[in-house]
Amino acid sequence: MTTHECDRPPLLFPEPLREGVILARPNRFIMDVDFGEGAPMRCHCPAVSRIGDLDLAGRPCLVSDSRNPRRKLPLTVEAFSLQQPDAAEKQWIGINQNASNRYVEHFLREDAFKAITGPVDQLRREVPLGSSRLDFLVNESQYLEVKTPLVQIQTAIPPWVSTVPPAPFNSTERVQRHLRELAASLQHNERAVILYCLYYENDGFRYYHGTTYEEMLACVDKARAAGVELWQADFAITPEAVALTGYRPLEEW
Repeated sequence: MTTHECDRPPLLFPEPLREGVILARPNRFIMDVDFGEGAPMRCHCPAVSRIGDLDLAGRPCLVSDSRNPRRKLPLTVEAFSLQQPDAAEKQWIGINQNASNRYVEHFLREDAFKAITGPVDQLRREVPLGSSRLDFLVNESQYLEVKTPLVQIQTAIPPWVSTVPPAPFNSTERVQRHLRELAASLQHNERAVILYCLYYENDGFRYYHGTTYEEMLACVDKARAAGVELWQADFAITPEAVALTGYRPLEEW
């Protein structure tokens, strides 16, 4: 598997992210965070699904501040760490699925994905295709759809991190629809790509083996036979920035 390293500088956050500790996730949209300064703060959780079957209580986290007083929850949890809160240096796992398109757009405009796209001269967002709106149309000839899988965190889980029983997962209709529409688009376009964005170290993403895995695998095989490409992009988050560390084709599923 060939990994293409990124030689572009990271995307700096408007201000450094603030570190805290997650106390609880009362519902899928909310996390309560302790910053060690008075009462805990209620923050927005941008990942609406389960996050790796993990109980995130006690996990260090990074939080952004929108500085928008009109928002009900101005703070957003951007990432968490599997390390202990008192660890001197932490590796962070990003969870802001809403931000992935913004990050990918930045690096597309920096020509960081040139092994996929070639030089980017034109870039459009939220482009209609069939019954969907796909994330990007590059140079009027290549559709690129961004996915940020979080139902599984495919990395080693240390013993001090609690887990919860895995829930049945069979929500693949949207992914399959995108695969079919991307395959159909190749009658009129040169390339069609699904880019899986991972915000932690992972040497090869594998699709979730849930209740619809065989159906999903058949859909992937059919789309690949039509020419749809599957790629993995690896990002690293720090309190100061998000970096694209590399990207590679997904050779297995």
